[in-house]
This record gives sequence, C-alpha cells and structure tokens, in this order.
Amino acid sequence: MLKEFFEAIKAYVEAIKHISRHRMWGYVLVPAGLSILLGLGIFGLAWNLSDNVGGILERLWVWEWGRSVVSSIAQLLGGILVFLLGLLVFKQLVMVISSPIMSILSEKVEDQLMGKQSGAGFTIQQIAKDAVRGLRIALRNIFRELGGTVLLLLLGLIPVLSPFTTVLIFLLQAYYAGFGNLDFALERHYRFHESVKFVQKNRMLALGNGAVFMLMLYTIIGFPFALPLGTVAATIAATKRIGGES
Repeated sequence: MLKEFFEAIKAYVEAIKHISRHRMWGYVLVPAGLSILLGLGIFGLAWNLSDNVGGILERLWVWEWGRSVVSSIAQLLGGILVFLLGLLVFKQLVMVISSPIMSILSEKVEDQLMGKQSGAGFTIQQIAKDAVRGLRIALRNIFRELGGTVLLLLLGLIPVLSPFTTVLIFLLQAYYAGFGNLDFALERHYRFHESVKFVQKNRMLALGNGAVFMLMLYTIIGFPFALPLGTVAATIAATKRIGGES
C-alpha cells in the first residue's frame, strides 16, 4: 500500500516532465488563472466571515466564568473552521468549473502515454457530460468530507486528541482531492460507481496524489498549479493501474 502512495507522489515529477516535453503549459495556465480568481473570491469572503462564526461559537457559552478564554478560543476555532470550509469549497468548485479542460488534458496525456493520436477536443455534449459528472463527484465528496471534517474538529476540542485530528483532517481532505483528480482519468473507463470502487481499492494512490495537491494549495506559488499538475499526475498513475488490471 505504501508503494502506491509513493508511486502517486513520484507521478508529480513525471507530470512536470510530461507537460514540458509535450509543451502543454497552456492547459496549466488556464485553470491556474481560474484558481487565482476563485481563490481570491472564496478566501476573501471567508476572511470577512471568520469573526461572525467566532461570535456564534462564543454565544454558545452561556456562563460568565471563563468567558474571556472561551472568546479567544472561539475566535481561533471560527477562523480555522471558515478556512477549512473555504478550502473545501474552493477545491471542489474549481474541479467542477475546470472539469471540461481537465478532462481534455487527461485524455491527451493518456493518449500520449499509450502512443495513440489524441481525439480530445471541445464539444457541447462532452462539456455538459463532464460538468454533470464533475458536479456529481463533487457533491458526493463534499458532503462526506464536510461531515468527516466537522466530526474531527469536534474531537479536536479534546486537547489530547487535537494533534491527531489535525493530521486526520489533512489526510481526509487529501483523499477526496486525489479522488477528484483520479476521476478525470477514470471517467473514460468506468461508470460512476465503478470509479468509486476503483478509488476505494486504490485509496493510497488517491491519498498520495491528494497529499501533494493539498500541500500545493497551502502555498501561494503552488495553489494555482495544483489542479492541472494533480490531474496529469493522477492520469499517469491511473493509466499504469488501469493497464495492469486490463
């Protein structure tokens, strides 16, 4: 299982080489621009809402004793909660919006890896199909990820558990990010439920891909390029896995 995890990480290096070799940077720059615009909007809104969320959490404490300490903790938790929710929404929304481009990019990469002439291109029917599937994947994942994140945040209120819940939240978000990236390749080979089974069977592949993806999201320089690089890396890793299963 660890082999799959490191295989997914190694695929990012292969992805950069592949994009450079085939001069595919145009497919990187377009979603990068979308990521910047969407990120500024979502995290700007999240910044403005953090104090409000902190105030709501503070009002849940009905006693006078310890109010100043609770107020400080509430403001901190409010900021963390809004940041995590903003990151979750950003991650899934940018995947849905960019899904037609990412699907074409993934198909081109797979064709290049398999030595086939790429038939990837824009059609209204394909754009609609990719958008619907991307939305379906996003809705499934966002509710599961949101539920798990809230549960872990509540467990994190217990001081002895907070270091562990922080790591688990990162792994949870990484898994679903990797799931989304892998599906850009899986959509050409499997139906929706078959793709879910593939990711569950190769969960460490999703986790490794998503871990690098999430680390890139946390950096100012890396976050615009996280989705296209994650998509290419996932396609490279998935193509090897699909080829081995066929």
